[in-house]
Amino acid sequence: MSEEITYDAAADVEVTMGEGREESPAPAPAPDLAGDGMGCHAGAAEMEKAARMAGKSEILDQYAKDYPQGPHDKPQSMCPAFGSLRVGLRMRRTATVLSGSACCVYGLTFVSHFYGARRSVGYVPFNSETLVTGKLFEDIREAVHDMADPERYDAIVVTNLCVPTASGVPLRLLPSEINGVRIVGIDVPGFGIPTHAEAKDVLAGAMLNYARQEVEAGPVQAPVSGKSDRPTVTLLGEMFPADPIGIGGMLAPLGLAAGPVVPCREWRELYSALDCGAVAAIHPFYTAAIREFEAAGRPIVGSAPVGHDGTAAWLANIGDAFGIAADKVAASQNAFLPAIREALARTPVKGTITLSGYEGSELLVARLLIESGADIPYVGTACPKTAWSRDDVDWLEAHGAKVKFRASLEDDCAAMEAIKPDLAVGTTPVVQKGKELGIPSLYFTNLISARPLMGPMGAGSLQQVVNAAMGNKDRMDHMRDFFEGVGHGDTAGVWEGDPNLRPDFRAAHQKKLDKQTRAAKAQEMI
Repeated sequence: MSEEITYDAAADVEVTMGEGREESPAPAPAPDLAGDGMGCHAGAAEMEKAARMAGKSEILDQYAKDYPQGPHDKPQSMCPAFGSLRVGLRMRRTATVLSGSACCVYGLTFVSHFYGARRSVGYVPFNSETLVTGKLFEDIREAVHDMADPERYDAIVVTNLCVPTASGVPLRLLPSEINGVRIVGIDVPGFGIPTHAEAKDVLAGAMLNYARQEVEAGPVQAPVSGKSDRPTVTLLGEMFPADPIGIGGMLAPLGLAAGPVVPCREWRELYSALDCGAVAAIHPFYTAAIREFEAAGRPIVGSAPVGHDGTAAWLANIGDAFGIAADKVAASQNAFLPAIREALARTPVKGTITLSGYEGSELLVARLLIESGADIPYVGTACPKTAWSRDDVDWLEAHGAKVKFRASLEDDCAAMEAIKPDLAVGTTPVVQKGKELGIPSLYFTNLISARPLMGPMGAGSLQQVVNAAMGNKDRMDHMRDFFEGVGHGDTAGVWEGDPNLRPDFRAAHQKKLDKQTRAAKAQEMI
């Protein structure tokens, strides 16, 4: 018999044994919650159920309509509240307050500062007592009253995270205005908003709704930059800072100007955004914002001026929305399309690429790369399919691409492993998997989104970085061969000897997981 291996003296501690209790009737079985109570680690289904019982059914039903989920539960993305948090933090004279579990607030605050936020994030803490008794709402109301200084702020955004939403904290009961400072309350639960990209739309839509009501009530302040002397096109969706300038240049021959980019950078830009002739849904998943523009009577134009075909079609659609004569639209097209075609042909992309991400511009990037010469059989996006993405889908499918909306990490990795492309563009875990397989890979958010895409300026912007990455195939093969067998499974980490494997522990734990899975499925069928 082998000697038992021990790591400390815990096995030698004397254990005091208690005496057994008298038999008593067994208590009624407690309901099987899909998580450890109603804290922030409870299952999404239980938290949604609790939120509906607490009076949040209307907002959750609206989210389900605005942001329909795919065949799986939801794509894997960072906490969705990061999207709305980022929108608020980038607006001037706007304060942001979070209401949620401390761990969630810490993580969101950390990542917001990692991405360059230069202001504090407000936080209203709570415990079980204040949450249950309603004191948390009173604390939030007191906090916004204390912060509402019109010398410093135009608006205060209060965001409920998962637990306050599940508990029914009624931000709708906050005053809409305090001392002239607007109060905007939103719920951004992880069990109701699928991605952080769509959470941007939650806040953008709420602000547009507030601003639209202000406009309907009477005169409002003009933007700092003044009112355009030409009809404007509001640009919907975050984009590279140079793109609105490029779009403005393409609109000028039509007698139009580029309006504000929504999400806006200051409150008064919301009025200008609403005071437009048409809205360009550059990112087509901003459903709540589009609803506000449609309520204001503004037409919506899908797709974007990306690549040769995209620019030609987009300029024609803008001309239709404004009733501009066809010859004038043709003149604008003739002024820009040759330059775009020349830029696309200057340094062509030769190779097969799989492309995925969760920013919302994946379809536009795929169009640009295909026109640059790349073969793209798979495009995955964590965002949903909408009426305003139809043109891009039709074009991509006509050029041999399979477009997967609400794509999961498993979808993206499976496509990459099956196709074995010359380059994989995707999220961090996709890039990690690609490099493990020896496939050159680029992180979409940092290396692709951080470049212009529109018009002549964007036509050649991706080619250099994409061609350089595909040229690293030999280096990737060498690195894979060098590190083969290192850092996988039980060999991950740094070891001075062989790891102490316990397959019996692993088997027992797997049985426990299988039992929990069977119990969860049985509960769903009840």
